[in-house]
Amino acid sequence: MAQPYLSIVIPAYNEAERISQTLLAMDKYLSTAEYSYEILVVDDGSTDNTVAAVRNMDKLVKNIKLLEIKPNGGKGGTVRAGMLAATGKIRLFTDADNSTSIDQFDKMIPLFKEGCGVVIGSRAMRGATLDPPESLFRQIAGKGLNLFIQLLLLPGLWDTQCGFKAFTDEAAERIFSISTISGWGFDVEVLALAHKMGYKIKEIPVHWVDDTRSHVHLSAGLQFLAEACKIRWRLWRKQYSLTP
Repeated sequence: MAQPYLSIVIPAYNEAERISQTLLAMDKYLSTAEYSYEILVVDDGSTDNTVAAVRNMDKLVKNIKLLEIKPNGGKGGTVRAGMLAATGKIRLFTDADNSTSIDQFDKMIPLFKEGCGVVIGSRAMRGATLDPPESLFRQIAGKGLNLFIQLLLLPGLWDTQCGFKAFTDEAAERIFSISTISGWGFDVEVLALAHKMGYKIKEIPVHWVDDTRSHVHLSAGLQFLAEACKIRWRLWRKQYSLTP
């Protein structure tokens, strides 16, 4: 089988209520795409019927694969497993709630053709739309965290946490084979590694739909800050193997 152009990696934990709708929406759009693709759902030890729901999609959704991870190990580890198991020339991970729809990927294609190694979705750039807009508290908290990350690790990137990121196959294999964070800071780690390896990183504005069933607690923010500091320390100590 020829290498697909696009691999879509969907990390899933207890997503039985939403995953079928997301997969059907993706398949409907991708069925008209001019490029080949595969969809890889990575189940992170779900305790509900997520696995059964994905398997039931096998006859309705083309080019779908399921990878099961047990026990639950966190989103970062789930994405890592999917990105390394994927086979596409471009490997995109996106959230199971379809907060950023797959049509937004088309904005990334010209940037990859220009030589980018990593292209990420951004809710903070001019041209991005949020439906509904975030609360004032979340906007302030998000901008504060972003400024901290820019100063610490990633100058010039305005949204490191949007769950819509794509990598060339070479970049994905190099970066995810040495990434270590499984918690909320995994996005920052893979971007920091990409930056350190010299890959060109670009942001695109996306349309983002907020699912009110998704909640991030204060403890997650504190964990994120701790992991960001850990990444900075590891880079200073040269604890990552950055050579090909």
